[in-house]
Amino acid sequence: MGNQFIGYVGTYTKQESEGVYKFVLDIDQASIVNVSPAAELDNPTYLTVSNDNKYLYAVSKDGEKGGVTSFAIDRETGNLTKLNSRSTAGSPPCHVSIKSDNSNVVTANYHTKKVESYLTNPDGSLQTLTDVVEHDGSGPHERQEKPHMHYAGFTPDEKFVIAIDLGSDNIITYKAEEGKLTKVHTFQTKPGSGPRHIAFHPSANIAYVMTELSSEVIVLSYNRSDGSFTEKQTIKAIPSDYDETNDGSAIHISKDGKFVYVANRGHNSIAVFAINDESGELTLIEWVSTEGDWPRDFVLDPTGKFLVASNQKSGTLTLYQRDEQTGRLTALQTDVVAPEAVCVKFLNY
Repeated sequence: MGNQFIGYVGTYTKQESEGVYKFVLDIDQASIVNVSPAAELDNPTYLTVSNDNKYLYAVSKDGEKGGVTSFAIDRETGNLTKLNSRSTAGSPPCHVSIKSDNSNVVTANYHTKKVESYLTNPDGSLQTLTDVVEHDGSGPHERQEKPHMHYAGFTPDEKFVIAIDLGSDNIITYKAEEGKLTKVHTFQTKPGSGPRHIAFHPSANIAYVMTELSSEVIVLSYNRSDGSFTEKQTIKAIPSDYDETNDGSAIHISKDGKFVYVANRGHNSIAVFAINDESGELTLIEWVSTEGDWPRDFVLDPTGKFLVASNQKSGTLTLYQRDEQTGRLTALQTDVVAPEAVCVKFLNY
């Protein structure tokens, strides 16, 4: 598409949203255009796009059940064609990931305490459930009465699946073979921190975890041979004098491995951190307003020159120009309507 990139928005459908939306980022105009419904679906809050852009997988609600729905992507138009859905009893998952060869989809479920694994068919559709792991544990925070699985995704070499449990402050490593999950390590974060999402450095053996309850970024050394983690640094993601409610949300890293970005719901900001080339540790650069309420997620565009944030409560997308040298963000467009926006993803270019 030249200088136009297709993106998708996952949403809640509790008010006016119809499901999955698509949009176009026009690089020449430096603007988001053509936000429109792409697939009617109940609560497709989180999405993932396959590396080859053939398939999109969305968490979904189906009556009293929850699971995953698979779609075929039209690369030229971004249109979605439903392939199939797989659901089990209980609330829908909150996170979904796909292996790079499209063979395995994993989900994390905040409410049911489960991580579920599905193998796929050659056409991208989902087979029946291959494996399920139910977690136990709790933490000291009032929201940690039980496990709350918030992330399940593959390590860069895809030997392991990492599951993050906000409810018991655990980061769990599973060996992943043909859709089967075998626990090999558990890393315990600070009690009450509520880890949520993880981002791996593109070249160094380092990972970054955003905590929801303590609004911090944990810098971890990652052992590629056994999938274990050790802590290097913890740094606050909101100002030290901010005393109102804040829930840390998304975390992403620039492709060059120089900057980490995290979102803050409540403070309604993106925090920008510079990565030390030697240690992988972080230094705060700035906080930038998301110009909306409750930034649930954001994404860097394929060029690395733009960032799109999704504000759930205000139902808007905010577009920023990103300085690739300094990491700093400049808001360009703050009024893009995307109802109940949760997750944003681009096709891979």
